[in-house]
Amino acid sequence: MLRVNNTTRGCIVGDRIELADTSMKRMFGLLGRRGLDAGGGLWIRPSSGVHTFFMAFTIDVVGLDSDLRVIKLWRCLAPFRLTSVSFKMRSVLELPCGTVSRTRMEVGDQLEICDSSEAGAAAGSEVS
Repeated sequence: MLRVNNTTRGCIVGDRIELADTSMKRMFGLLGRRGLDAGGGLWIRPSSGVHTFFMAFTIDVVGLDSDLRVIKLWRCLAPFRLTSVSFKMRSVLELPCGTVSRTRMEVGDQLEICDSSEAGAAAGSEVS
């Protein structure tokens, strides 16, 4: 599991974030789930956009560039929707609906992603 920190806002975005970095994990993503618990989410890498076809719940979607800077936000994206595609976007975070608003995340914010088991000891390290 991974932990996502918003270093611009000084807050934790999620501490139970799963990594989808294989073709199979990216293809299935959150399909088949009934929702996401607070603190949960999925980091899809690489990704330049996502869809919510056949999903049963809304999600917040955060588009990130190669430096993990927020370049696009979709709040409470409903099922059967598409995000835009961006060649600047290198990865996407799928989070419980309301996370973006709760954490006051904005375009331009800097995120860091680290192993949640090492988050306390290595808060400054990034997962590549």
